[in-house]
Amino acid sequence: MESLDSSAITHGQMIKAKAENVAEQKTNVYIWDMDETLILLKSLLNGTYAASFNGSKDVQKGIEIGKRWENHILQVCDEFFFYEQGLHSMLNQEMIKLWDNLYESTDAYTDKWLSSARNFLEMLSRGNRILTPCLVSPESATDSADVKHQNLNVLVTSGSLIPSLVKCLLFRLDDLITHGNVYSSWEVGKLQCFSWIKERFSSPGVQFCVIGDGMEECEAAQMMKWPFIRIDPRPDGSHRFPGLSMKMVSHYLDVIYSTPDNENDNKR
Repeated sequence: MESLDSSAITHGQMIKAKAENVAEQKTNVYIWDMDETLILLKSLLNGTYAASFNGSKDVQKGIEIGKRWENHILQVCDEFFFYEQGLHSMLNQEMIKLWDNLYESTDAYTDKWLSSARNFLEMLSRGNRILTPCLVSPESATDSADVKHQNLNVLVTSGSLIPSLVKCLLFRLDDLITHGNVYSSWEVGKLQCFSWIKERFSSPGVQFCVIGDGMEECEAAQMMKWPFIRIDPRPDGSHRFPGLSMKMVSHYLDVIYSTPDNENDNKR
């Protein structure tokens, strides 16, 4: 009996330790805008990206790059798009090379904006041992006992859903933001999408952070009492790619979530 009691105590201590670890774990849900945040397209098409460099970039070249992206996105939407198949199973090698070359030329023209944004998403993902769209549950605490932070990337775009999913594929974001975590605010607005995201993911230890360039997501984040980081593509912008760092993002999270009122709200 003594050995059974001792075993029971040890087992109970293990369960308590796992439960405490889950309670301590923080989950950061990063809610991203797409255009002019993770990718550049509109500002290429209308020439504002190049114009902000005061003559050091060829405006017409940027417009031409933007038009090529626009045409290719429409082509995939019309002729090839079946998301479950994936891009490389849909297109022949010649077409894949075409898109790869366009990506590389765009990345060079924008001073590595595309690859820098992707690398930032990858950096967030590397902090996770379990890369799923769901939060870590108590049942999975054994497998994730040493995970103190879980990061989740969600996309809320003002564009319609199908072209937005195509953009994720072509701009190499689909392996970092799953299609189940892509929301379109085209008909309902970003505040409604943010409310759905909060309802889906909110639990003790979850923190939300919105990253984008527009006024709509800024106002929606304020309504939700979430931190908002404004991306500015201009060369002197305070938050842009390359340049955005985890230190900056953590600062915004700390400002909002380190106050007692928000800590209490976060536990509800």
